[in-house]
Amino acid sequence: MRSHYCGQVTEDLLDQEVEVCGWAHRRRDHGGVIFIDLRDRDGLVQVVFDPDVGEAFEVADRVRNEFVLKVRGRVRHRPEGTVNPDLKTGKVEIFGQHLEILNRARTPPFQLDETDVGEDVRLRYRYMDLRRPEMQHRLRTRAKVTTAMRRFLDDNGFLDIETPMLTRATPEGARDYLVPSRIHPGEFYALPQSPQLFKQLLMMSGMDRYYQIVRCFRDEDLRADRQPEFTQLDVETSFMDEEGIMGLMEAMIRQLFREVLGEELPDPFPRMTYAEAVHRFGIDRPDLRIPLELIEVGDLVADAEFKVFSGPANDPKGRVAALHVPGGGELTRKQIDDYTRFVGRYGAKGLAYIKVNDPAQGREGLQSPILKFLSDEAVTGIMERTRAQAGDLVFFGADRAKVVNESLAALRVQIGHDLDMVEPGWRPLWVVDFPMMEFDENDKRYYALHHPFTAPQAGEPSELRVDDPEQLLSRAYDMVLNGTEIGGGSIRIHRPEMQYAVFDLLGIGEEEAREKFGFLLTALEHGAPPHGGLAFGLDRLVMLMTGAHSIRDVMAFPKTQTASCLLTEAPAPVGEAQLKELGLRLRRSVAAEKSEKEA
Repeated sequence: MRSHYCGQVTEDLLDQEVEVCGWAHRRRDHGGVIFIDLRDRDGLVQVVFDPDVGEAFEVADRVRNEFVLKVRGRVRHRPEGTVNPDLKTGKVEIFGQHLEILNRARTPPFQLDETDVGEDVRLRYRYMDLRRPEMQHRLRTRAKVTTAMRRFLDDNGFLDIETPMLTRATPEGARDYLVPSRIHPGEFYALPQSPQLFKQLLMMSGMDRYYQIVRCFRDEDLRADRQPEFTQLDVETSFMDEEGIMGLMEAMIRQLFREVLGEELPDPFPRMTYAEAVHRFGIDRPDLRIPLELIEVGDLVADAEFKVFSGPANDPKGRVAALHVPGGGELTRKQIDDYTRFVGRYGAKGLAYIKVNDPAQGREGLQSPILKFLSDEAVTGIMERTRAQAGDLVFFGADRAKVVNESLAALRVQIGHDLDMVEPGWRPLWVVDFPMMEFDENDKRYYALHHPFTAPQAGEPSELRVDDPEQLLSRAYDMVLNGTEIGGGSIRIHRPEMQYAVFDLLGIGEEEAREKFGFLLTALEHGAPPHGGLAFGLDRLVMLMTGAHSIRDVMAFPKTQTASCLLTEAPAPVGEAQLKELGLRLRRSVAAEKSEKEA
């Protein structure tokens, strides 16, 4: 139906006849001459209709925004003074000779060039939202990303292999989405949270190098970078250690950024241990573009009368840390109060601070309600260690280490953005040497930090018998980019005796392990090669590469933060007959039962 896309109509086609199709982006009537900006996924071109071309002009007069059109005409230069340098088609226009309305359109729910349209409206009319050039660019970028990834992996001997969507519920990790079975009444499939076990089985099958761009499902609380269904690039290899896997994957990401964005990333990526990352930045995915770090000061205030400081300083699980903010002395009391409320979201009970007016005057040159509780030695030590200068501000966190780390890590990022401290560019990082497991205070048991199939750095099962399992390190690695984890992986356990030992540390006995993971344990007993892999969050990666603020803006049809689809109105009730087929019956709501009793 067309000879060219709208965005292809440039000076190269001068004086040629072209046929283009698309949507009427805007129609303008200029004293008898009608201009229509015609838009398709490749761009926008201006079409001019003159009254001398009678039939086409009459049709153009009936066109409204978002009508679907087919145009035939001749390409010519725009008149002097009307060139649009912001468009690749901006030096030319099409003199319309034939116009056909392929379909009419209702008045759009919003104009495509509006910038303040609510997200609920955008998601309800997603097919309209996706017509916007910004959204088209993001989805085109996403397609380029997956193409580049496939090309790299194909060139390096990886096989694209699909794994099941209907599988067994997993006892570890987030909640599963369950699918009732009609054929097996009372039994359920689960949608996969990841292809983890199947890709390990593929290594045991001799596939050697596997990849898959795969949909995954997790029934968890949502935020900007989470969705109930999401996409990841899943990779697994045999006979390759972490050095080989990390080197190959960062080569893929470097090539990806070079091809898609024309950006060069460092070679090699820097590395940082988990312990160093948490100590310096409070988090295992630090944004290295922000030049602020946490500074340990617990030893300086351990003897302070100020119990808010001395308590955590003397608690093995506590921490007292400072965050030095150059130029932060300009912050108003209201801004400091806002930051105090901000860290409260992360469990912090308050936010102590010292304003540095003139450090040469010692205590007299400082301003803070906590100074009276600190000795001269402590104050001097804090100033020396933070290297605070006149006009600076020092924030403090004092609590359980987890609370201090999370609150000051978030504060560091917030202040970095608020005070324009974020350096430009891309700062990738490998974080390594993760703990094997962490203790859950609510359940009073240990959980795997990544998953229970991650290999420990310990070489033999006997080496796992330690008093403090939290000190055990794993062979795991995460790739972080500008403060966002974009990929994570590990070397896997390939010996059954080691897998049983790790299960035992997690409180999973042999009988329970056989019940939940019997097929994996049996496979390990049939000759599993050393293997490992990594999974990249495709949505997060594309979000970063396009400058979007949410993964919803790089997914074609995302869910809301309440896991609903406004476009299709899913989830939705199903009929009694369908429930009966599945052997299901809905429980009456508490409200219905109460109303029935009152009646």
